[in-house]
Amino acid sequence: MLDTTTFKHDLETKLTSIRSALSGIATHNPETDDWEALPVGAESPEPDENDEADVVEEWNERRATVSVLETDYRNLTRALAKIADGSYGLCEVSGEPIEEARLHANPAARTCIAHREDEGNLSL
Repeated sequence: MLDTTTFKHDLETKLTSIRSALSGIATHNPETDDWEALPVGAESPEPDENDEADVVEEWNERRATVSVLETDYRNLTRALAKIADGSYGLCEVSGEPIEEARLHANPAARTCIAHREDEGNLSL
């Protein structure tokens, strides 16, 4: 049986870091567990088209960053839930054990090495 102690610690540490990064650029909706990018606050006494364009560009960049971080957040919380329910370390495609080396490299891995290409197709 897989000893999950180290994996749990690594996942919790990464989750704390991701939450911290997200909280600086997004708000969390606890009802849906979704994160939404905060608009960039560039207030100017006299609106300038260039300033407005910069704000939109920065907000789009922030939304993209939130999207990536939110995927990481979901994978980490999913992995921690799997530790809690005893299903951690099993491939979501085949049901076979995920290689320990893969879990050490990525504790939130959802598939074994043979199915890693399929991981991006799994639902969040």
